[in-house]
Amino acid sequence: MTIDNLNQRFALPGHIQFKEGPGGLAVAEIANAHAEAMIALQGAHVMTFQPRGQEPVLWLSRFGKFAPGKSIRGGVPICWPWFGPHATEAGFPGHGFARTVMWEVKQTQALPDGASFLRFGLIETEATRAQWPHPSTVELQVTVGAELKIELVTCNTGSAPFQLGEAFHTYFQIGDVAEMEIRGLEGCTYLDKVDNFARKTQEDAVTIESEVDRVYLDTAADCLIDDRRLNRRIRIAKHNSLSTVVWNPWTEKAEKMGDFGPEGHRGMVCVESGNAVDNVVTVAPGATHSLATVIGVEALG
Repeated sequence: MTIDNLNQRFALPGHIQFKEGPGGLAVAEIANAHAEAMIALQGAHVMTFQPRGQEPVLWLSRFGKFAPGKSIRGGVPICWPWFGPHATEAGFPGHGFARTVMWEVKQTQALPDGASFLRFGLIETEATRAQWPHPSTVELQVTVGAELKIELVTCNTGSAPFQLGEAFHTYFQIGDVAEMEIRGLEGCTYLDKVDNFARKTQEDAVTIESEVDRVYLDTAADCLIDDRRLNRRIRIAKHNSLSTVVWNPWTEKAEKMGDFGPEGHRGMVCVESGNAVDNVVTVAPGATHSLATVIGVEALG
């Protein structure tokens, strides 16, 4: 569907318009009384979210590769239908294919409270079916208001159950990684991917002074990013999620990735809501599974 077609069918004055974004990717641009945001149709990827009067909440690399079939560095990449490497096929993309394929716009709506709602559906192709042979549909619902609400809905349309791994791989913008801490994971067991997946227990708030790549298990708790530099707290609430991933590549790995930019890792941290490793979800035939997160900003008390 062309940009003109998208605007004819789905644009909403004072809320949503469609345009050509970075690298020629089609994007939905949202601007309402509460916030501004931008969503790429490739990956149904929420790239930016900025409440009125606030600093951006999501981190988006200025050095990212915006191109067809390439994952975007920053925002909210969708990991689906598996998290991390595929269990048996080394050639399949890490974190699944949802973040690099096209999604279609299915609905837009201006809500009574002034927020903007968008619904996207993943477009199946021969390539996606070759990697995920299970009959299913997946939709992403995004509400841009004073808070950012994202819901990923997977329906098993087949006759056999399947296992599903998933996450919102959310990059948050912070003032400086040395001046923030993440609360809400105290006492949780986690797998430390930097230490050969050693199983450990989080004692206090999470702080970052080196590479961090952890999968926290069996936790449905809200996470709070207390950012002393920006004097704010980002609250990450979640629904139907028992895993939280915390990631920062630190200096050496960020430099090797090539799309962080100089010291880019110091201005971001990933706190990801999902279901991974021990917490993968089994979806029964005919059943629907929903993963949701609500992201908001509070004053740091």
